[in-house]
Amino acid sequence: MCICLPNSQKFIYLIIKIIVNPTINKKLKFHNFKFNIMNRACFTQNTSLYRVLGASCIRPIKNNFVRMNIKISALLLLALVLCSCQPRHKLSISKQSWGQADGKEVSLYTLTNANGMVVKISNFGGTITTIMAPDRNGKFEDIVLGFDSLKQYQKGVPYFGALIGRYGNRIAKGKFTLDNVEYTLATNNAPNHLHGGIKGFDKVVWDATELSGTDSVGLVLTYLSKDMEEGYPGNLTSKVTYVLTNNNEIKIYYEAETDKPTIVNLTHHSYFNLTGCKESILDHELTLYADSITQVDSTLIPTGVIATIAGTDFDFTTPHKIGERIANVRRGYDHNFKLRRQGNGLMLASDLYDATSGRLMQTYTTEPGIQLYSGNFLDGSLTGIGGIAYQKHYGVCLETQNYPDSPNKPNFPSVVLRPGEKYTQLTIYKFSVK
Repeated sequence: MCICLPNSQKFIYLIIKIIVNPTINKKLKFHNFKFNIMNRACFTQNTSLYRVLGASCIRPIKNNFVRMNIKISALLLLALVLCSCQPRHKLSISKQSWGQADGKEVSLYTLTNANGMVVKISNFGGTITTIMAPDRNGKFEDIVLGFDSLKQYQKGVPYFGALIGRYGNRIAKGKFTLDNVEYTLATNNAPNHLHGGIKGFDKVVWDATELSGTDSVGLVLTYLSKDMEEGYPGNLTSKVTYVLTNNNEIKIYYEAETDKPTIVNLTHHSYFNLTGCKESILDHELTLYADSITQVDSTLIPTGVIATIAGTDFDFTTPHKIGERIANVRRGYDHNFKLRRQGNGLMLASDLYDATSGRLMQTYTTEPGIQLYSGNFLDGSLTGIGGIAYQKHYGVCLETQNYPDSPNKPNFPSVVLRPGEKYTQLTIYKFSVK
């Protein structure tokens, strides 16, 4: 924060003018040690300014007035203002040991931007464990569900903050056919396959490389999923890059290549709670830039029908509280919304707002769909960071993705990746206040 806001630029200009032209105002008058250079930007002897200048630059004279050496004092003032106007936080990334998994070292990385926003990421599952974001009063709180230790994540939690792959969401009965070959996957969400299987990308150790830029810090994660791992064909090399910017954005870049035809649908699975995890997310106001959903059966597998949502309990085309109509939705929201997309570029997919804290999270993506999951299966049995018991609806997931069960639905966008092709997508979570 600058001293003499909002006139710091004028203040600096005046000081420079004094330095280069010492004939200007050869005597600066102080009364009760109040400095009145412009717009009554005042500093008393209790301020850091007085402590910096001290007796070397100010000496009392008759009638409580003082004289000061113009050049020396102006230089000190300029240095003080320039130092005061620097960001209060430094862009940084640090690493700490977090245990072992599969015989490999697991680390926890702390990313901090110039605004003081903090994101903690582990190379175990590419998991975001913490996002410290400010409310409208500048108070930082953790706004995602997470745990303090690696051991808690290894117990099989519901994908808190994890990277999901090879295939995010469900595949009906754990089967799909590609180039006339049928593949069988684990039915770990009976009777269907969910989020890559028993040991998906959320439970493996990724190789990690730190990334630093002029206005961002990041973490590059890579993983080789071998041919037929969890039943998927092809050696799939995946690269996911997390970037925290000084605009309070978390950017997630996804890339993948294969040596054999396969299917890919990567996503991120943070449970967000903009209250700072003090209350449920039912009062969060949500806007989704989508006009239809992929209709599902009783096991949450799409029927193939893309249904319009205007006037229904799924209509978030204008802001609605998540809890406003949730009682009318069997088991709560766990549905893929078809985004109102034009072209293949980055688009705004959702706005999530908590009126109490003023926090706003906007989701941008290059993907065709977004899964709204309202934390329906949380039941208070999991205790997270800060000793908080995660009750039902204590987090909301906004998972950017291709559609569920696309390999078995010819009318859905293709998720097939072939040798020589490159899978890419970008998702951005942008945080602000209003």
